[in-house]
Amino acid sequence: MRYVTLDRHGGPEVLRVAEMETPKPQRGEVLIAVEAAGVSRADVLQRRGLYPPPAGASPTLGLDAAGTIAELGEAVTGLRVGESVCALLNGGGYAEFATAPQGQVLPIPEGWSAVEAATLPENAFTVFDNMVTRGRLRSGDVVLVHGGTSGIGSTAIMFARAFGARAIATAGSEEKCEACRRIGTFDAIDYKRSDFVAEALRLTQERGVDLVIDIVGGEYLARDVRALALDGRIACVATQGGSMAQIDVGELMRRRGTIFSSSLRPRTAEQKKAIADALRERIWPLLPARDPIAPLVDKVYDFEHVADAHRRMEASAHIGKIVLVP
Repeated sequence: MRYVTLDRHGGPEVLRVAEMETPKPQRGEVLIAVEAAGVSRADVLQRRGLYPPPAGASPTLGLDAAGTIAELGEAVTGLRVGESVCALLNGGGYAEFATAPQGQVLPIPEGWSAVEAATLPENAFTVFDNMVTRGRLRSGDVVLVHGGTSGIGSTAIMFARAFGARAIATAGSEEKCEACRRIGTFDAIDYKRSDFVAEALRLTQERGVDLVIDIVGGEYLARDVRALALDGRIACVATQGGSMAQIDVGELMRRRGTIFSSSLRPRTAEQKKAIADALRERIWPLLPARDPIAPLVDKVYDFEHVADAHRRMEASAHIGKIVLVP
């Protein structure tokens, strides 16, 4: 089969298409004939050598994919060959075939193409776990979403609407702010031109926000605290702005605030299955309507142009999810 590999860590130019044997599904796994694979920030970090795959995972890039089931491993139940699915992978999505634990496999929603479904797994697992399960999202909450046009950010905006919450997003240009409004925020803040803390407080009549989805980290964390309402929560899901932060603990205490963090890839199959089960019950029934949760495909690249896909990701030029097709 054809797949994307790299001979060394480095820039996008190290990516190339090569041939390898098609993997065999192990016990409890399915083999997916990949029609589309999502491109994520984690793929970029792995390519640079900053995010090694966990033990036992495929070293090939790609954490989510969509296609059809080509083969079932031993002890797989409830799935069939030929079924259209998308899946959260432990690695291996940048290939014509990829294996996935059966508990991380979900059906392609009715009316969604494989390219559209490839935008779902990593984003949906991450956002649901941090926003709904751990972030205790409630109807009427106000959520501040950093990076509102990213895959995570755009999904968070749509999930907030689905649960009756309101989202404010930050983005790096007026064009991206307008895109956030189209996705579903009640307002957006150009962080290059305005202080997002002051704007978040203004937009909430000085009350503050109930939940922050932070993909930046670094010095943003102290500012997130200042934007919180009483009993507000901050979910740290990435560290694009740095992994070190200094906060005013007294200010956090006055707001009765909570800061929590998470990572998805190192979790066990059982933990990921629990998230998948919750998605199947609470999110997947909403998807055929394509409102308030709709596919947001930024651009589609074939394997031969994977380096261009990574350059677009690194330039933060995308709105939504970048997708690869074999």
